[in-house]
Amino acid sequence: MRTRFFMTAIVFVGSILFIRLFFLQILSDQYKDLSLKNSVLKRYVYPERGYVFDRNGALLVSNQPMYDLMVIPKNLKAFDTLDLCKMLRLPKSKLVESIDKARRYSLRAPSVLLNQISKQDYAILQEKMWKFPGMYIQRKSVRDYQTKVASNLLGYLSEVNNFDIRNNPYYVKGELIGRQGIEKTYEKILRGTKGVSYLQRDRFNRVIGPYKDGTLDTLPIPAQDITLSIDIELQEYGTRLLANKRGGILAIEPSTGEILMSVSNPTFDPNALVGRDRSAFFEELKQDTLNRYLFDRSLQGQYAPGSPFKVLNALVALEEGVVKSNTNFTCYSGHYYARNQFMACMCPPGTKNNLNRGIYKSCNTYFSNVYRRIIDKDNKVEENINTWHKHLNSFGLGNYLGYDHPVGQPGYVPNANFYNLWYPNQRWRGSTIVSNAIGQGEILMTPIQLANVAATIANRGFFYTPHFVKGIQGDFIDPKYKTKRATSISKEHFTNVIEGMADVVSKGTARVAAIRGIEVCGKTGTIENFTKIDGIRTQLTDHSVFIAFAPKDDPKIALAVIVENGYWGARWAAPIASLVIEKYLKGDVKRRWLENRMLNGSLEAEYAKVISNKPFTINE
Repeated sequence: MRTRFFMTAIVFVGSILFIRLFFLQILSDQYKDLSLKNSVLKRYVYPERGYVFDRNGALLVSNQPMYDLMVIPKNLKAFDTLDLCKMLRLPKSKLVESIDKARRYSLRAPSVLLNQISKQDYAILQEKMWKFPGMYIQRKSVRDYQTKVASNLLGYLSEVNNFDIRNNPYYVKGELIGRQGIEKTYEKILRGTKGVSYLQRDRFNRVIGPYKDGTLDTLPIPAQDITLSIDIELQEYGTRLLANKRGGILAIEPSTGEILMSVSNPTFDPNALVGRDRSAFFEELKQDTLNRYLFDRSLQGQYAPGSPFKVLNALVALEEGVVKSNTNFTCYSGHYYARNQFMACMCPPGTKNNLNRGIYKSCNTYFSNVYRRIIDKDNKVEENINTWHKHLNSFGLGNYLGYDHPVGQPGYVPNANFYNLWYPNQRWRGSTIVSNAIGQGEILMTPIQLANVAATIANRGFFYTPHFVKGIQGDFIDPKYKTKRATSISKEHFTNVIEGMADVVSKGTARVAAIRGIEVCGKTGTIENFTKIDGIRTQLTDHSVFIAFAPKDDPKIALAVIVENGYWGARWAAPIASLVIEKYLKGDVKRRWLENRMLNGSLEAEYAKVISNKPFTINE
């Protein structure tokens, strides 16, 4: 009996050991992986990153060779640190710090000791690599930007951090990733897929050949090229026009939603973020809180829209039936006053304006009356402002438009809930919030939203989601960029508004924007600009804004221009917009006098006043 028990126990324990050994040696990769880490070196083979072209086929972004100095800490032997530091112009403390960091990461796995070594430094270094056992040079490609503009929309590459690696196991330490702009949005397309090469190492950790004759190696999958919708010549021209000014220009092709240009100024050369000095330069950009180089004013700048917003109120009023195109309002005293809301009006006292004259004269009195009719209709103010809010949402306002760029702001359009919180007793009406009539209330819009409004009006009531991509090599762009988005405004109401916008340029507030042979439709604006200086709310020089599209009956371009501290709309924004239109539609600019004025004009003195914290009087 006892013998049988022991025999059973031996068989049972033996079975368990057999099963465990079978699992470890046959089924489990645990020890195999550990062994491979010791005897097999895994090296990645990177495909060349995809090229980027503009809408006309001009090359914007290509690649250039760059080199990383790699180290395997376990293979390191004593070497001349001063010699290496001298060759690479690297402080010894930095070299020691990098080696210590590599040791902490792994003794056997390769780490980047110094990244993005130039071709010139590589040529010197490769001849002396025998002096530095445990180190080797790994070739890779980095970006070579063929333009000195458009850094805000192209973006840049940088080394992956721990957060990137945790969130995406594709990446390993030392690799590059698209960090902003198109480089980030289309990272997966532009990077391709890396291949893997396995190398056999001996017990001295020396590479002796391919592992298993390369049967486990994989080839990289090539990246795809991308064609953007922007016109780089127009982008460069717009950047020149905004020299010595702060602001943004964004232009859209109304019939497709393709973004033709997206200028944010001040800007910088995108090539400055390539190479060993990129980190120091990036830190300089980040620390500059005055120029805000990393802030994309065309996508992120949230401004009160000013008078261009009047055309939206006109469309809502027509749709809601509270006015007709021939409805007149009289400017009795040259200003409008309601519930402590005072607005100056440029019309002489006694002037009667209908919709057309209200638009091209930019009459504050006219649009204040229009807005009050929208909000106070049938004394249902909460219902009416929510209806107004819904109409504006249909133009993409108060929301991200869904474009293919990682940065942006939604702007803001208030509704009944907002004002019920702002006025707890709920005693508010159209007269209380009448500043919204002229785009100076709680409304915020970005230049891309303003440009999209212009494109929507040009299309008589619909738009395509604005986008930067025009084509992807061997693939299709997102179908949402091909889908019409209709507004809640009936098509027939756009005719009267468009006529008014045409008259703005032909005989109204933007006659400076007129172009011979091209019928331009536009709307000027002057945006009040306040800030706090020493805790005191101080009014600074107004922003200059202009929206436009052209030609009137076959629109090819719609755009918005905002120039910070640019006084009034016709002083800077309207001339710049008209020059952009002329350049795009005619290929050349004939009005050299206006072009020279914009190219050579500067607002640096205005910005210096803000820096010096000295309040000043606005000279209208």
